Amino acid sequence: MTSQNPSSPSSADPASPSPIKLFGICGSLRKKSLNRMLLQAAQELLPDGVELSLNELHEIPLYNQDVFDAGLPDGVKAFRDGIAASDGILVASPEYNYSISGVLKNAIDWASRPPSPPLHDKPLGILGASPGMLGTVRGQLALRQVCIFTNMIPMNKPEFMMSGAPAKFDQEGKLIDEESKKKLRDFLTAFATFTRRLKQK
Repeated sequence: MTSQNPSSPSSADPASPSPIKLFGICGSLRKKSLNRMLLQAAQELLPDGVELSLNELHEIPLYNQDVFDAGLPDGVKAFRDGIAASDGILVASPEYNYSISGVLKNAIDWASRPPSPPLHDKPLGILGASPGMLGTVRGQLALRQVCIFTNMIPMNKPEFMMSGAPAKFDQEGKLIDEESKKKLRDFLTAFATFTRRLKQK
């Protein structure tokens, strides 16, 4: 599912900046995941000229080098191709045991392998929503550590960590907390600028 701000400038306009295509990853398989709701909210708050596709991890099997050598499963190939075609990655993941979720780490393992690992030099925006008070801070730090080897380029500031998240969404999964909306909008604007700057180098 891809969303774009309807007032985005046309890519055919030479005076407009080139559009930014973001690849969104939810680090949870749960249907009513808070982090999936957060990414859906991000789709509605995108700055002009930015598109965000939401991508699921259900079709990615456990990493196995034998399977990799025999030929990429369809879900893995689509995941790698989607990352490669994007300008930047937006990850929203729960924190499990002071780290990122197993399904997210597994997907990163598939995407980190040569040839042409698509994570290399890819701008990364990190988000997190949690019922707890720390808002996935330790999970986000763990993901930043993974960036060292995979050579993703995480945006350092601003950060986005949503604590007490269940109360900030309605029964339909819509973000209703106005302060969170503002922070998310500011985060997305900053990440678009960060991604565009790296894209132009």
